[in-house]
Amino acid sequence: MPSVNSYYGASRNERATRVKGLFNQIAPRYDLVNDVQSLGLHRYWKRKLLSLAHPIEGKSALDVCCGTGDIALALAKKGADVSGVDFSAGMLEKARQRNSALVKANFIEADAMNLPFSDQSFDLVTIAYGLRNLTDFESGLRELYRVLKPQGKLLILDFGKPENLLWRRLYFGYLAWMVPVFGKVFCSDAAAYSYILESLKHYPAQQGVARSMDSLGMTSTKIHSILGGVMSINEGIRSAS
Repeated sequence: MPSVNSYYGASRNERATRVKGLFNQIAPRYDLVNDVQSLGLHRYWKRKLLSLAHPIEGKSALDVCCGTGDIALALAKKGADVSGVDFSAGMLEKARQRNSALVKANFIEADAMNLPFSDQSFDLVTIAYGLRNLTDFESGLRELYRVLKPQGKLLILDFGKPENLLWRRLYFGYLAWMVPVFGKVFCSDAAAYSYILESLKHYPAQQGVARSMDSLGMTSTKIHSILGGVMSINEGIRSAS
C-alpha cells in the first residue's frame, strides 16, 4: 500500500486506482472498523440522512459510493426503487450478500464521476463518505446533479470541519492517532485509515459543498451539523426549471 501522501502526489487517474485498491482491501472488515472508530455512531448518522429522505416510498433513488449497502438497502426497505453504485468490487460483493428477496437494491459497479444513467433519472440521490474521496469533488457533484430529477433531493453525508478551532484540533488529532490504530488492528494496515484525515484536509467540507450546491442553482440548501461539525449532511433540491 503506498504512503498516504502519495495519494495526493499522484495524478487523478493514479489516485483513483489507488483509492479503489484501498477500498477493495478493507472491504471485508469495513463495517466492523466503522463501528469501532465511530463508537457505532455512524449508524445514527446514516439514520439521520434517511430521515431527511422521507417520504421515499415508490420513488427512484440512487446511492452513490454505496459501499457495503447500508443506505441503499435502508432506502429499499422504505419502498424506494434503489440503485447502488460503487467502483469497488470488494464493497459491492459485501452489499450483494446483504440483498434479500424482501429488501433488494440493484448494485452496479461504476465510477461516480461517470454514472451510467440518463439525465434527470432519480427522485433522490444520496452519497455517504464518498464525495470526499472523488478525484474532483466539484465534477462529482455536477454528476450527482445531472442524474437528479427536477424537484429531486440530494443528500451528502461526510466528515466535516468544525468551526471551533479547539474542537477541530481534537477531532483531527483523533483521526491522526487513533483511527490508524484501528486500521492496523483490524485490517493490518494503518495507512488505509490514515487516508481519512489526509482526504479531509483536501476536501472543502460542509461549507465548500454548500457553496458548490448553491452555484449549481440548487434550492433549499441546508447544512445539518452533527457533533459540532465533526460530521455533516448537505441537503439541496434541484430546481423545477
